[in-house]
Amino acid sequence: MKIININHEPVELYKILKFESLVGGGGEAKMLIASGHVLLNGEVEVQKRKKIVSGDIIEFDGETYQVELGEAVSTQSVPSKPAPAKTATKAKQPKAQPPAEPVVIKRKRSSINF
Repeated sequence: MKIININHEPVELYKILKFESLVGGGGEAKMLIASGHVLLNGEVEVQKRKKIVSGDIIEFDGETYQVELGEAVSTQSVPSKPAPAKTATKAKQPKAQPPAEPVVIKRKRSSINF
């Protein structure tokens, strides 16, 4: 059994297949799920956007995958800066607009003679 680490819950089923490169893309993942090629916790799952959480087991293409919640992995180590303190500001009021002038539509009357 292979482990799939996710950094937040829930994750949509088709996204797991896509981001783990088990399929060529999101459209292919949705098609395979809808046609019943994916098992979730031992049962056929046809909901493309089924919410997957830690502990779920996905079976696809002869392989079994267990979903686990892990820490978000960052490729760069950047020290975090404290957020700047927010100062109180007045709520912005919309600018006053001049009253709208009435619109007058003039039409030519056509006369039809028989």
